Amino acid sequence: MKKQQLTALLYGWIVVLGLIFASSIVLALLLRFTSFSEPMLSWVTLVIGLICLFIGGIVAGVKGKAKGWIIGGITGFGFTLVTFLVQYLGYQQIFSFEQALHHVGYIAAALFGGVIGVNVVANDEA
Repeated sequence: MKKQQLTALLYGWIVVLGLIFASSIVLALLLRFTSFSEPMLSWVTLVIGLICLFIGGIVAGVKGKAKGWIIGGITGFGFTLVTFLVQYLGYQQIFSFEQALHHVGYIAAALFGGVIGVNVVANDEA
């Protein structure tokens, strides 16, 4: 893999983790200081995760400038791998079926974002 693609992956992962961290703080504050209910939290976190991975895929695609589906897919897979390792090594639990489906969606969102990001760059250069 070229240095430009590795740099693009790093940017994508940093954006994803930064957005996830920021949204976690906002959700925690909402839970603490409002009447926001926990049952609604699972759907909200799914949507926020999909948006964060999509944006991270776009950033990785823009930085990579080629092979957006590969860069986006690896961005999503890297997030899923880190999440799995934290859950498995920290809590001794593997993904449930529902979590696995969520992470397939996260990888797809990042992959789609990578394709969009590369095409945004390709249209700007033309």
